[in-house]
Amino acid sequence: MADYAFTTLWQIAAPVAPIWTAITEVERWPRWWRGVEAVVRLRDGDLQGVGAIHRYTWKSKLPYRLSFTMETTLVEPLRRIEGHAQGELRGAGRWTFTETAHGTTVRYDWHVSTTKAWMNLIAPLARPLFVWNHDVVMAWGHEGLLKLLVAAPAPAGGE
Repeated sequence: MADYAFTTLWQIAAPVAPIWTAITEVERWPRWWRGVEAVVRLRDGDLQGVGAIHRYTWKSKLPYRLSFTMETTLVEPLRRIEGHAQGELRGAGRWTFTETAHGTTVRYDWHVSTTKAWMNLIAPLARPLFVWNHDVVMAWGHEGLLKLLVAAPAPAGGE
């Protein structure tokens, strides 16, 4: 297997709560995150979502799809979500949210191994393309999230 470690940072001029909601409502990702073809809930988790399992199907700039399941293993509301992936990608992901005076920093750490034989075979040469592809998909997520936040209705009783 080929191993990858990615870190993505998004600086968003918005409070953490609506960002948290968008990220934790994973079944809605296909509506706003280009590249996410499907998210299907396979198992509910507890009240915070720990133990939930979803199957994700992604399509990217490169001509292939990836499908994997993700089990939520830790939830610290408005601060952190962690999960473990199985399938065509295997490993762990962690979302971290830090609210500042200027908005919210969203960090995603993704430590995975590919399990598709063809990807592992060409990884020594294609690694830069796979990294670029990951960055493109994450940029699509950032762009979609910003549009979603702008389109969201203002809180009741507006200020």
